[in-house]
Amino acid sequence: MSDREERRSERPGGPAAGDLAASPFRIDRDRIVASPYFARLGGVTQVVSASGSGLLHNRLTHSLKVAQVARAIAERLRTDFTPLLDKLGGCDPDVVEAAGLAHDLGHPPFGHLGEQVLDRLARHRFGLPDGFEGNAQSLRIVTTTDTGGPSAVGLDLTAAVRAAMLKYPWTRLSHPDPHPRHLATPPRGASEPPDEPSTGSAKFSVYVTELDDMAQARAPFAGRLANWQQTVEASVMDLADDIAYAIHDLEDFHRIGVLQHAPVAAELGHWLNNALDLAAVDDRTLAAQGRRPGYSLERLRRRLHRRDAWVVDDDAFVAAVGRVRTELVDGMLDTPFDGSVESEQAVARFSSVWTVRLVDGMTVVMDPPTRSGHVLLAPAQWHEVQVLKFVHRRFVLLRPDLALHQRGQATLVTSLVEALAQWLTDRYESDRLPRRLQDLVELAATEYHALAQTDLSTLVGALGEPPSGEHGIRELARGRAVIDFVSSLTDSQAASLLGALTGRSAQPWSDAFVL
Repeated sequence: MSDREERRSERPGGPAAGDLAASPFRIDRDRIVASPYFARLGGVTQVVSASGSGLLHNRLTHSLKVAQVARAIAERLRTDFTPLLDKLGGCDPDVVEAAGLAHDLGHPPFGHLGEQVLDRLARHRFGLPDGFEGNAQSLRIVTTTDTGGPSAVGLDLTAAVRAAMLKYPWTRLSHPDPHPRHLATPPRGASEPPDEPSTGSAKFSVYVTELDDMAQARAPFAGRLANWQQTVEASVMDLADDIAYAIHDLEDFHRIGVLQHAPVAAELGHWLNNALDLAAVDDRTLAAQGRRPGYSLERLRRRLHRRDAWVVDDDAFVAAVGRVRTELVDGMLDTPFDGSVESEQAVARFSSVWTVRLVDGMTVVMDPPTRSGHVLLAPAQWHEVQVLKFVHRRFVLLRPDLALHQRGQATLVTSLVEALAQWLTDRYESDRLPRRLQDLVELAATEYHALAQTDLSTLVGALGEPPSGEHGIRELARGRAVIDFVSSLTDSQAASLLGALTGRSAQPWSDAFVL
């Protein structure tokens, strides 16, 4: 039996829920919080770098809020749905809290922008079959690359917590078989990216190197869930992440003056006042004139109809737009943020009202639609979350000034990966590599050797063929090690390390917080 097969598999029903010392899930939570990978999230971008302002969430504060919301959802569900939850495998507040704390451990420097760049480099520069995905990297950290558990291989978390981290319980390409991206209606995240067909699922939570961990973590749920379905606890964590994202990112950009009252009011108000006329506009005109007020929101309505016919409803959509206008435009955004008591109260009121409303809108079903977990929002709240996320995307993420900032970050990450890859293959300097990078190369080489002996097909990379002999496996190992290493840095560490490697830094790079 391997070390991974011996990982703890406790489920609720053992130690008393109130026994702090005996609860294995609270031990999991403590190990996660004590991990240096968790601490580094304080220096990792949520959407844009905080630059020390103290006004923006980072990945650490986001994770804390996800854990808080997840626990509130679990406690709420246990009051009304306990028999059904037990049938589905349980919903322990300690488990969902731990999963919420751990869910972003794998996010690289510069948030989702860094994730996209590392994935492209992993697949096209190094030929890695899995590329890079933040959720899969989180599982890799707690099972493999962290050393904070008793075995010094991962954190030795319980099966329940590891299963609760699996938002997308499949690999990019091959597992389970048949792969969920081939279902008539794929689960959320399982479809291939429209701009990169035949590259596997857009989102996934497991690399092929951690397949045994996924199988062991999900074994207690066999017969209760389809092999592509989230556990109830994973579903709770996933919804908590959505809620935190929808609410708290809007708060951030209101605080720093990016999210402005006038354009949001124009978009929502124009659509509400002209919904019937906009419904008659053809798709091509909507796309070509997307900057006109109301047009982008109409495109969202149509996209929801195409993607989520199981829940979308025009009356609910109208009501959601109206509520968001009342609570966001006429509420929080109506008071410009200036640090005053009044403006702080407006932000706090917005956060509190929406968190309570969304948590209270949770329900549990035995047979959910394919694009939902067993825990889901009521239709009214589901539509409201879609509109809140639309506002964030339309008025923050698509801003040209943010794109300019992110292109610079993409260049930084690309240059750093290339510099480290060149160092790894420099036979005159390879013995002076950072020790952690050397260790990661050996770890990945061991993993890929084992896979080559048991299932070579899992190592088919971007070139469509498995690695060739020892040299090919060593190349994969170097690539995975560089990706593991760079993804473990904070924003400022990545910038400082590149400065040192390119000779732009006046002193040796000596940040001790290199994992």
